[in-house]
Amino acid sequence: MSHLETMPGHLIRRLQQISMGRFSARMAEAGLDLTSVQYAALLTLQDHPDLDQQTLAGMIAYDRVTLGAVIDRLVQRGLIERGINPDDRRARVLRLTTQGHEMIALASGWVEKVQEDLLALLAPEEQATFLALLTKATASGNALSRAPFKGQASPASAKAGD
Repeated sequence: MSHLETMPGHLIRRLQQISMGRFSARMAEAGLDLTSVQYAALLTLQDHPDLDQQTLAGMIAYDRVTLGAVIDRLVQRGLIERGINPDDRRARVLRLTTQGHEMIALASGWVEKVQEDLLALLAPEEQATFLALLTKATASGNALSRAPFKGQASPASAKAGD
């Protein structure tokens, strides 16, 4: 085994490649045109309607500028729409369309299969340990990311009354 194969960064990059490959394969199997970032954006907007783009980017730990292209594609496909922020009429908020809700319903079972694919070779107790360590390592390195996770939406960024 080479030194490279024992480096956490290399192994994390490889696991990311495997994860993205499984996601793409499962979406193709389902006949869905959806990326993992698009799914993350849709699922977050389902849980937190009327977020602005910056808040959404923080909640899925994705670069705000790069997320703009993702949002544009989802708007073009009719999965999300832009609306006026009721608290600041100059600002825009994002929300799922009926088609967006339908896409999540179609994709969610397939996304669950991806998670199962990734953990399939680990025993149940190993899965729990792996997820706990992965969560801990990700949280501890969050501040080092160029697109850190910023938690839940604040009341100011969510639609009034939600």
